[in-house]
Amino acid sequence: MAFEPPQRLVRALGEDDEWLARLPGTVQETVDRRKLDVERAVAPGGRSSLVLLVRQPDGTPAALKLAPPAAALELERAALDQWNGWGAVRLLDATDHELVLERLHPEVSLRSLPEAKALLEAAGTVRRLWVEPPAGHGFETVTRRTGRQAETMRESGEPLVAAALAARDELVALPPEELLLHGNFRQGKVLSGDRVPWLAVGPEPLVGERAYDLARLVRDRVEDLVASSAGPSAARRRVNKLADSLEVDRERLRGWTLFRAVESGTRAVAAGRRAEGELALEFAGWL
Repeated sequence: MAFEPPQRLVRALGEDDEWLARLPGTVQETVDRRKLDVERAVAPGGRSSLVLLVRQPDGTPAALKLAPPAAALELERAALDQWNGWGAVRLLDATDHELVLERLHPEVSLRSLPEAKALLEAAGTVRRLWVEPPAGHGFETVTRRTGRQAETMRESGEPLVAAALAARDELVALPPEELLLHGNFRQGKVLSGDRVPWLAVGPEPLVGERAYDLARLVRDRVEDLVASSAGPSAARRRVNKLADSLEVDRERLRGWTLFRAVESGTRAVAAGRRAEGELALEFAGWL
């Protein structure tokens, strides 16, 4: 089959990436082995995986996800197994290198809704994902993941780093709970489905507290907030509204929102995505 990877994936991984160079052959081998009919690749898609809309041998629509080893697809598989379709896309079949998922509508995410409605639906979806992790799980903890990120952040000259690191140190000193988290939850990660209206996709699962999982959601549509004269007050109201609706401590959510915004901003700037990074850092300054 003729195949060209989405340009967003090419830009993120780099044209010389070894996995990307093998991807056309990997796609052909996988669809032949599984006897799938490929309809199209999801575009623009993500920065770390390829998703193809396919039909299984019996004609059932599905989605095939392929990702490089660094994406730790086996952890996504374990999280989807644990959720079993509750609040998240249902896993139909898998190996450590590929996932076959129920077909959702990739062109319709919560970002298509008005902001107030999107936040309401997002809160209802993420609440379903917060379950006890399975016994003997291999998920990373919030403390460990953010510890690695903190080491990298210290290399940045960004003035907000010190405040973000101090907030993180205080938060991990007394974690209130250990639940299975999505890890990268935001409006664009919640897609329209047929089985239920909205389902989460693309987790980067880990174990920790609910406030961490909400922190990325607080920063959604940051470009609209920055363009508004009421951006700072709107951001703080969003923290309070989400915290109250999901019974999360406001200060813990504010602290994790600060840390994650600064981490994201410094990482984007270091990767050459300056405009994206500066938006995140401006948002962090409001908190």
